Amino acid sequence: MVIKNLKEKYSGVIAISMFLHKAEAKEAWRMESYALHLRKRNVREVAASNVLNIWNGVTNFAPLVGAFISDAYVGRFKTILVASFAALLGMVIVTLTAWIPNLRPPQCKEGGHCIGPNSMQLGVIIAGLTMLSIGSGGIRPCNIPFGIDQFDPTTKEGAKGITSFFNWYYATFTLVILLTLTLVVYIQDSVSWFIGFAIPTSLMALSIVVFLIGTKIYVHVKPQGSIFSSIAQVFVAAYKKRKLKLPAVDQGYHQIGVLYDPPLTENVFSKLPLTHQFRFLNKACMITENDLKPDGSTNKWRLCSIQEVEEVKCLIRIIPIWASGIISLTAIIQQATFTLSQALKMDRHLGPKFQIPPGSMISISMLTIGIFIPIYDRIIVPNLRKITKHEGGITLLQRIGIGIFFSILAMVVAGVFEKKRRDSALDGQILSVFWLAPQLILMGFCEAFNMIGLIEFFNRQFPDHMKSIANSLLSCSMAGSSYLSAMVVNIVHDKTGGHGRPDWLTADINAGRVDYYYYLIAILGAFNFVYFLYVSHHYRYKTSNFVLEEDKDEVDVELSSMKP
Repeated sequence: MVIKNLKEKYSGVIAISMFLHKAEAKEAWRMESYALHLRKRNVREVAASNVLNIWNGVTNFAPLVGAFISDAYVGRFKTILVASFAALLGMVIVTLTAWIPNLRPPQCKEGGHCIGPNSMQLGVIIAGLTMLSIGSGGIRPCNIPFGIDQFDPTTKEGAKGITSFFNWYYATFTLVILLTLTLVVYIQDSVSWFIGFAIPTSLMALSIVVFLIGTKIYVHVKPQGSIFSSIAQVFVAAYKKRKLKLPAVDQGYHQIGVLYDPPLTENVFSKLPLTHQFRFLNKACMITENDLKPDGSTNKWRLCSIQEVEEVKCLIRIIPIWASGIISLTAIIQQATFTLSQALKMDRHLGPKFQIPPGSMISISMLTIGIFIPIYDRIIVPNLRKITKHEGGITLLQRIGIGIFFSILAMVVAGVFEKKRRDSALDGQILSVFWLAPQLILMGFCEAFNMIGLIEFFNRQFPDHMKSIANSLLSCSMAGSSYLSAMVVNIVHDKTGGHGRPDWLTADINAGRVDYYYYLIAILGAFNFVYFLYVSHHYRYKTSNFVLEEDKDEVDVELSSMKP
């Protein structure tokens, strides 16, 4: 049904959806904390890192599975609910390993003698990680689309609300990460690992309770069946009719008896008009003899609707834009990796006694996002809207492009400041860690434009019943960025250095040339930026004619009249 009483649902649904994702963010951060917890015990750094890397890889690809199950079979509400309980169970298991001594290896004895984890202890942590991956696979792809489902995109207020939703969602999500990098880290280091783990676990439990409170007022979008079958059917039908000749564009495509254009299904409100891009797919909806049965049913492997064909075209158009995101997100990953190494070699004192944890430096980026997004949403966008007449102030691709530019600029600035830090260190001077602030602030702007732009782009440009799949693409981009980053690091290790000189990324950062590495990432980003400009220039935004439910009831199409 079309959404009613938007004002009553607006704040509640958004708060709930944000709350769920915040809990998931804590869960992701907790695994990094747990890896540190293992290393402080007696699990070697390589082993702990391997466990974390395997889990991260699985977690980033799990949303694809969760999105498929949600869109095809059970719907977003049930997927989120089941995944939330799975995540909570995983968080409880991991928390118990920090509380019950028998569930973790003993502390190393004096002299460095350590006893590794036994089979039971490994089984417990693997069980916890598995449940967390299941939770991530269901929550990540569904929480944003579920929040969007609560808005009416056919109204001006609903369209503006969706745009603000993306901005405020990411802003609050970032502020929560900021708290976990500061307050919760402090509790773990200075008070108790168990309490530090128990805090996000309790919040996850609370988020489930809040989520269930609004069950009766939510808009529940029903699943539409396997989307992969629908995609395959379009290609198969187009191939079977490859020898047919399409009518000329100027003859008009919507002639009765030429193309199959039935009414929309129950939960699809935006009708996609036929386009001339990728015209060979249009043959899939050309009606031939015996395609339509007397009862109006069809064989989907021979005849698809215009809507189904255009949905496949949407996916094809998005792939090049998605690919550009893999390289642009690599810069963010590099900051998280090598900023830590830089901070360890700098003066981190804040006052005579307090020393900033090196891992907390990334909070500068988070703080930048948390401050900038409200300003952008409430001040910049309304003023830009007056000039451009665009509801978002600028287009989605323009926002992504600005983010890519900031990622390049951040890498160049990082290289310049790293050279200054290295030269000062070799001269016996130690710079303040706040020299890292400029590059971290720029990366904050990169995320504010690029990450949020990609999230909104995927959610807006995917077909209505594929939004969970759309939301899983960002996780896949991050997974691809991680693998690309690992590949670049290995190549740099292997190809640089020699002749008595260490490689750029040697263990001793003062002996290496991390600044050269930053410049390399900036060059890759520049090539990616050119590629992005090219594909975005040829991109065609999805155009929709929204159909309200009351209008659907008036639509009466005589399928029999479509017969040739």
